[in-house]
Amino acid sequence: MNTTRTLCFVIAALSSYAALVYRLCQARRSWKDGAYRTLIATLLLQCLTFTMGALAMGGAPLLGVGNLAVLLMHLSAVAFCVSAQIILLRWAAADEEAVRKTRYWVITGIALDVLLAALFFLADGTGRPASDFDGTSEPLLLTYLLAFIVSQAIPCVTIYLQCGPYARMTDNASLRQALRLLSVTAVVLFLYCLARTVNILTAAAGVDIGAWKVAASVFSAAGIVMLSISLTNSSWGPAATRLLEWARTYRSYRALYPLWRDLYESSPDIALEPPGASVSDLDYRLHRRVVEIRDGWRDLRPYIDRTADEGRDPAKEVSAESRQAFTEAAQIKRALQAKLTRTVPQNNKDAGDFDDRDTNNFAAELAWLTQVAAAYSKLGKAS
Repeated sequence: MNTTRTLCFVIAALSSYAALVYRLCQARRSWKDGAYRTLIATLLLQCLTFTMGALAMGGAPLLGVGNLAVLLMHLSAVAFCVSAQIILLRWAAADEEAVRKTRYWVITGIALDVLLAALFFLADGTGRPASDFDGTSEPLLLTYLLAFIVSQAIPCVTIYLQCGPYARMTDNASLRQALRLLSVTAVVLFLYCLARTVNILTAAAGVDIGAWKVAASVFSAAGIVMLSISLTNSSWGPAATRLLEWARTYRSYRALYPLWRDLYESSPDIALEPPGASVSDLDYRLHRRVVEIRDGWRDLRPYIDRTADEGRDPAKEVSAESRQAFTEAAQIKRALQAKLTRTVPQNNKDAGDFDDRDTNNFAAELAWLTQVAAAYSKLGKAS
């Protein structure tokens, strides 16, 4: 069990250091921004909290003082929660309101740290077994542990309550996404507080809940990883979104290739430019591929047999739209062969448009042609 808890602390610490290093790389251009400096302070405290947590799991005295790592972990955790609350205020509140509430949170954090330090030494925290900090019936130490949990739970609740309204207020898409993720993080960390409270109270009552004790550590590690992501999302989020959009565009571009290739071989004039393997200016190339497929399809209309049997997915039963895609794909395949042999069917599609498809809606057109291209590839493999 201790191994799992130590691993959770290490995961939380590593995610914290990764977020800190990532943000420090932006120091040259962002250091004058007060919100950035507060963010760096938050990440430093986050790193300190979980580094001390990992050291505390070792059980050895820190600097010769028993359980000092536990005390430093708890004190830095309080400061870290206060700093995270201040970050949220600087992101979302007006300047005057942010300054006023920041002062309140700083005073509250100092008072809580003084209270925890006093309770720790009054309860002889330096001379107690490390296991007592998992839960004990000794009144002063029990008060210390519960006061610490309250100091963590309250910021979770306030951050959760504030993130929703702030996310709706901002016009910044990446900040809105970060705030939403932060609200989910607050819920996960509040679950940590609940699980940790259960651990403390059951241990004080002499009840052994076994492996369920690990739940608190799992919630803590998961919450800290999510927090690290949310505190850096506003920086790398837009780039990640662009990368995902590029990947989706490239996937669509590649999916259309088999259908486009056969239509191009049948009607080379559909290509505005010579075909190439480059994926630069991918949006333009994808638009051109859609247009060229439609032009090639239009050239085939005299060879498309209206009365031909519909194509079917060789693998499984499909929806009505998929059946239509297979029908179109099968007709294209037969029409390409008919054009090659100059065989014009009696009931051909030499007039009209593309079966009630809205060719002015590019997204819908792309989705439909991708379905037809997938059906075309399947029919090629089955034949």
